Amino acid sequence: MSAGSERGAAAAPRVVPAPCASKVELRLSCRHLLDRDPLTKSDPRVVLLLQAQGQWVQVDRTEVVRSSLHPVFSKVFTLDYYFEEVQRLRFEVYDTHGPSSLSCQDDDFLGGMECTLGQESPGVKPADGRIGARHAAPSLPTWQRAFLPPPPPGVCFLFCTERSQEAARQADPDGLIVAQKKMTRALLLKFGRHAGKSTITVIAEDISRNNGYVELSFRARKLDDKDLFSKSDPFLELYRINDDQSEQLVYRTEVVKNNLSPVWEPFKVSLSSLCSCKEARPLKCLVWDYDSRGKHDFIGEFSTTFEEMQKAFGEDQAQWDCVNAKYKQKKRNYKNSGVVILADLKFHRVYSFLDYIMGGCQIHFTVAIDFTASNGDPRNSRSLHYINPFQPNEYLQALVAVGEICQDYDSDKRFSALGFGARIPPKYEVSHNFAINFDPEDDECEGIQGVVEAYQNCLPRVQLYGPTNVAPVISKVACMAAAEEHTGEASQYYILLILTDGVVTDMADTREAIVRASHLPMSIIIVGVGNADFTDMHVLDGDDGVLRSPRGEPALRDIVQFVPFRELKNASPAALAKCVLAEVPKQVVEFYSHKELPPRGLGTHARAAGPGSAP
Repeated sequence: MSAGSERGAAAAPRVVPAPCASKVELRLSCRHLLDRDPLTKSDPRVVLLLQAQGQWVQVDRTEVVRSSLHPVFSKVFTLDYYFEEVQRLRFEVYDTHGPSSLSCQDDDFLGGMECTLGQESPGVKPADGRIGARHAAPSLPTWQRAFLPPPPPGVCFLFCTERSQEAARQADPDGLIVAQKKMTRALLLKFGRHAGKSTITVIAEDISRNNGYVELSFRARKLDDKDLFSKSDPFLELYRINDDQSEQLVYRTEVVKNNLSPVWEPFKVSLSSLCSCKEARPLKCLVWDYDSRGKHDFIGEFSTTFEEMQKAFGEDQAQWDCVNAKYKQKKRNYKNSGVVILADLKFHRVYSFLDYIMGGCQIHFTVAIDFTASNGDPRNSRSLHYINPFQPNEYLQALVAVGEICQDYDSDKRFSALGFGARIPPKYEVSHNFAINFDPEDDECEGIQGVVEAYQNCLPRVQLYGPTNVAPVISKVACMAAAEEHTGEASQYYILLILTDGVVTDMADTREAIVRASHLPMSIIIVGVGNADFTDMHVLDGDDGVLRSPRGEPALRDIVQFVPFRELKNASPAALAKCVLAEVPKQVVEFYSHKELPPRGLGTHARAAGPGSAP
């Protein structure tokens, strides 16, 4: 273990993320740390590093706990847990000197530990130090799993045995109930030497089913004065009581100096962190008088639940006596050591894509096909529109791969099918927004097979022409989405799939149309067909920065996903669909969260709470 590993990890390599399976929270504590300070105790903090492409990259760090050899850190590390990867983690503990900075060059290394946050299969005993295990994927067709959010996360395990895995599977057959496990490891110095009796404990919790976060603000009144020549310097600690009756630190406030009626800064915690999403779980609050030597004086405590907090806050009675049990036993007329008041409580419910789908939100699918002359004569085998009876062309491959998934989220299985860039009968005037079934009153087709048949029947009846203007089809779908938005419900979301062989000609109008559509329940997927240079198309995909209209107005959301088909030409339909549709679930949630629309059927209480964004 190298104390200087952090210094060699300054430049983080670019990592292409895999599909995220779940999120995991890690909480840390240490025991029996080495004392590097001659006059006081060590001031420890932990630095978390992740191995990426062979290099150790700093991810995060805890706060500094002053003058303590047995620190319990309030800071929680939140990590994405990927199915496909073995993620190596390193925890390094330092005795800090001076102001906190990104560099640990001047700090004393107290020891480190490595472990893995990675893939495990049910029934397989994890290797030593392995964190994490997941259940088998649900029995669904591959193409269905490609569009759904990642499969329900598994249970987080640390130092699991086969027996504990089996017990977890029995308690959690579908992988939906989070189990907590604790791992304690020795801290090592350079060359693998033990750092005395020093240990680090990591508690992992799967928070993928987290459905909200809480903003809390506390203040106190008339706390006991523990200092002789000044007033107390109080801080508050919030703990949750686990099923095994152990206490888990949730949050530690800042210290308010020289004040018996402190007002602490508001803070946010996930509902998972606060009470494991069980609102009746017992919570405990402790108030201390800070001591710079680490020997904090206990002022008092009280117990409650999140359920009780909400009820009391709603009735303007959210205050608790802060009680010191020793004083209560000794003093006959003892009432309390002060009062703690819940000054503010805001509960933000967070919904998933699946929550909206199960609430009845329909996905309305529209495909727009490029019929410009650059595709080549459909009668020529080299044309991108050539109909080969033995091998579907690229337009059909992309259409079917995406459409077959979308159709399962639309109850009537009817899809709008549009064309652009062709001369159409009867007058053979150029159109950039025509129904490929040639029914201007009803451009919908029965299922994906109906779209395929309409496309094949359309080809011999139109003259491929140009230019490649896509703003008209975007605007048409946007009009439907705008009408839906006025319902005030999360009932219908629109996906526009644009299949084109070249860079759009009306780029300015397209940017304007996309920015307007970013305010609507709508996503746009553009698949580039053929071997053209699609470099300019990436401007429309907001991955490299916020897309702006020609007038400078920024898009409210990133709603465009551009995919060159040639990069996935040899991939399976499921892989193609997964890549093309990867961002849609997030875009659906982002839109309804911004509009504060809960899934349908959850009632007015859920609407008042409103969907939010995880912290």
